[in-house]
Amino acid sequence: MTMSHVSLHHEVADWVRDQIFEGQLTPGAFIDERDLCARFAISRTPLREALKVLCAEGLVEHEPRVGCTVRVLKRKDLDDIFPMVALLEGRSAFEAAQNIKPADLDALRIWQSRLEEAFLAQDIPAYYRANLAIHEALIVLAHNPWLAQTISDLRKILRLSRLQQLQAPGRLAQSVQEHRRIFACLERADALGAQDAMRVHIHHQHEALMELTRLTQRTVLV
Repeated sequence: MTMSHVSLHHEVADWVRDQIFEGQLTPGAFIDERDLCARFAISRTPLREALKVLCAEGLVEHEPRVGCTVRVLKRKDLDDIFPMVALLEGRSAFEAAQNIKPADLDALRIWQSRLEEAFLAQDIPAYYRANLAIHEALIVLAHNPWLAQTISDLRKILRLSRLQQLQAPGRLAQSVQEHRRIFACLERADALGAQDAMRVHIHHQHEALMELTRLTQRTVLV
């Protein structure tokens, strides 16, 4: 396999993944291989290699003699995945608290301030961006690439659901309080406290998502 062939199937995988995350390919949508081959002017071989990548990531499902569709997350999927994310992100907060330095706290303090500003403005998209940046920063500060990769893989699957758990009634106020507790633990270098606070935070994300699902009668985005 040449490098150009490798790059090609990764390019196709990236494009399809982006279409899924942007909502252009919705859960349950059939992936038209003939259309993609025409769009990228490629043969079926690199396309099917791209789809294998997405199947391995859990974003796409393949049914023999039928083809590939975007995975539909079920209640059990979310019930299975969230406890794992809580354990893993709890561990990342634990390790981050052990490793954190004054400069790291200064950088996190900026994101915490943006989070607070977004909360006061009730700006969910801005809050979500600050929230995500804080979570990602703690994963980096854990200095554990295996932990980071596993969390990333699980978070990709959770992005298959629609909308945001932050839209659940009362969730924004609850979330900002949880982030305050996490940050306070980090300031004290309280590793166990940070771990517990992060686990509670993820657990409440799950609860809010389920509540929003009940209210809207549809799957929603984490």
